Amino acid sequence: MHSALWISKTGMAAQDTKMTAISNNLANVNTVGFKRDRVVFEDLFYSIQRQPGAQVDQVNQLPTGVQLGSGVRVVGTQKVFTQGSAQNTGQELDLAVMGQGFFQIENSDGQIMYTRNGQFHVNSEGLMVNSQGLPLEPQVQLPDNALSLSVGVDGTVTATTAGSTVPQNLGQISLAKFINPAGLEAVGGNLFKETEASGQAEELIPGEDGAGSIKQGALEGSNVQVVEEMVDMITTQRAYEMNAKVVSAADDMLKFVAQAI
Repeated sequence: MHSALWISKTGMAAQDTKMTAISNNLANVNTVGFKRDRVVFEDLFYSIQRQPGAQVDQVNQLPTGVQLGSGVRVVGTQKVFTQGSAQNTGQELDLAVMGQGFFQIENSDGQIMYTRNGQFHVNSEGLMVNSQGLPLEPQVQLPDNALSLSVGVDGTVTATTAGSTVPQNLGQISLAKFINPAGLEAVGGNLFKETEASGQAEELIPGEDGAGSIKQGALEGSNVQVVEEMVDMITTQRAYEMNAKVVSAADDMLKFVAQAI
């Protein structure tokens, strides 16, 4: 087989993977707290036909060699945890993290998950839960007679109740911080799971030790830039087409050799 066929095949497969990531980014442009993916490529091993620096004679060396690459592959996808734009909603249960850190969510099996989506609700027991009904951790329970809810920038939760002018302290929202948030495993539903690559979660009070602060009445939007993704989509499409052209050209070369001989 002509080596260019195999190399261009790896190029087409890699660009197809990047297009998948771009389409997912664009699909989630309005997803609260979504972080865009970027694809990481690396070149494959090389066939060394002449070693750079090899001796030509007792005095002279080759300034360059003959090194033929064998294509490209995708080595990973990385979540880009840049800050999304804050969208003011005026809803008292909408919270945005301004800076680093994740809200902690208790999964149905008791495992702690992590999210940047601060769009919370109240269930029938008065607990603050996410859109899937999973409770915030540490749990915050609103009394039945609560009139208004207030969340401070440091995560302190208070509520004004009927018949009382003194706010009632309901608890403290903490944030989880990771040394390598890009190593978190995305499990869907705006949730992430801790992995060996991310390191262990460090639970912090908002605003302390590098953790972000909490802004009530706002949500963090997706950090996807539509124009940037559209430009990436065009360049990816052109790169795919060029690799397809190489397949066609290599096939024509093999066809010529077969017919000529």
